Amino acid sequence: MTVAKHNTDNQPPLLSDSDSLNLYTTDLALTAGVARYDADWHTPALQALGKQLAGPEIELLAEQANRHVPELLTHDRFGRRIDVVEFHPAWHSLLALLRQSGMQASAWAQPRSGAHVARAAGFFLHGQTEAGSLCPVTMTFAAVPVLQQEPALFDSLTDKLFSPEHDARDLPITKKTSILIGMGMTEKQGGSDLRSNRTEARALEGSGRGASYALNGHKWFFSAPMCDAHLVLARAESGLSAFFVPRWRPDGSKNSVLIQRLKDKLGNRSNASSEVEFQDALGIMVGPEGRGIQTLVEMANITRLDCVIASSALMRQALVQAIHHARHRMAFGRLLAEQPLMMNVLSDLALESEAATLLMLRLAHSFDEAHSPLQRAWRRIVTPAAKFWICKRALSFTGECMEVLGGNAYVETGPLARLYREAPVNSIWEGSGNVMCLDMLRGIQRDPEGWKLILAELESMADGDKHLLSSLSALQTELKGSPEETERLARRIAQRLVLLVQAGLMQRYAPAAMAQAFIASRADVECGWVFGTLGTCAQRDLLERAWPG
Repeated sequence: MTVAKHNTDNQPPLLSDSDSLNLYTTDLALTAGVARYDADWHTPALQALGKQLAGPEIELLAEQANRHVPELLTHDRFGRRIDVVEFHPAWHSLLALLRQSGMQASAWAQPRSGAHVARAAGFFLHGQTEAGSLCPVTMTFAAVPVLQQEPALFDSLTDKLFSPEHDARDLPITKKTSILIGMGMTEKQGGSDLRSNRTEARALEGSGRGASYALNGHKWFFSAPMCDAHLVLARAESGLSAFFVPRWRPDGSKNSVLIQRLKDKLGNRSNASSEVEFQDALGIMVGPEGRGIQTLVEMANITRLDCVIASSALMRQALVQAIHHARHRMAFGRLLAEQPLMMNVLSDLALESEAATLLMLRLAHSFDEAHSPLQRAWRRIVTPAAKFWICKRALSFTGECMEVLGGNAYVETGPLARLYREAPVNSIWEGSGNVMCLDMLRGIQRDPEGWKLILAELESMADGDKHLLSSLSALQTELKGSPEETERLARRIAQRLVLLVQAGLMQRYAPAAMAQAFIASRADVECGWVFGTLGTCAQRDLLERAWPG
């Protein structure tokens, strides 16, 4: 019997098979930003990480962790309640790599100039390989400044939070070498409306911060359930308060946090999200009683920054995959990358990706400058606006990159399908688009002096450009309307603010041709909403900068 044969020419080589591939050194916007914001001391580590993450071994781990999804075991074979979520070994390998890179605590454990930018760059590289494993790491990172408010509790956890090892064992905290912290905020009747939460906290011994409470109620999204403890909102006598809820009690017994089921999610499938019930679960109050939402605000700002970084990472990896494919795929007698319309699409995507990278690095820099009124305003006002815009853009961006690859990208054997399914989660998690835009408005209202500083910086960054100055004037006009009208325009205002920030950053730090192309396209009402509508610009140069090759 003769077996039919066919060749497989005109297919691009696997990107991860290239010995010279390095996710860090090939990203010119990223490397320049790390140096700009005093984080170049971390360059050798980032170079090594960029090389490691680009290899086929990591690609395989990402594929395995998403194909073999977490499984919930509520009881053991004897009928005892265990509430265990089992993960594929690939998941633990990815978490081990994240901890070795210090993604869960480096900026807190070793504070120095550029520490948050250095960590953001590493997080950005990891986000290009597998996104689900970022979830428990970003929650742990964001939990540190909250836990520092309770010195006695934090002292007992510091070594385990800062440890570079991943300890996958399901044991009481005292018996572990490292721990992860999760979050439990929303309930099914309220979602983002946290003030509608009904979970109750009853004082056990004393009351107030540092005291023990019994929690009864539920959480509709509890991520990730196998973390060693969670920061939870519950209603104490004086109102909603924040609690540290360990997986195990100090006496070694299992805390009564009962996992009802795991969410069957569209994407983020390697990571477990769950619904839980509390039945007199032990919780230790963190922060002042009745000020739980305020206590966790800074944590939310940090996780929102990570949403911006992670979405920027998805965009970067999707862009690289698209350009790589187009440079190796022939169609109608020419390489795709040499065809004018495809070049327009890829160049437009390159502009969007670079602007996102510049913005996420600038936001990370604001977290390094904790005592500056301007930087505090950036964190409070620009962070939610950036989360709204960048996470929204990632949706259409990854879809456009899928289209470059065609049907090959629509199957689960390649990375683009996973990137596309991953894109919506950052737009939803930690506050949906409307929540972000309204939070931006609250930040402007509560810090008018900081807002003035941002406006002054935007004017300086515009550098006399008539499009940018006109948009800046329109932004200020839109904010002068009635509260109801301003709220109605909140998305428009956030969009305008972020585009002004991105344009200003491109003016300062990108090549002139890129900055001009970005400003011209994003200021043109006929351009920028569908990728590939750029006017005349040096598109070959844009692509060479985006992905040298």
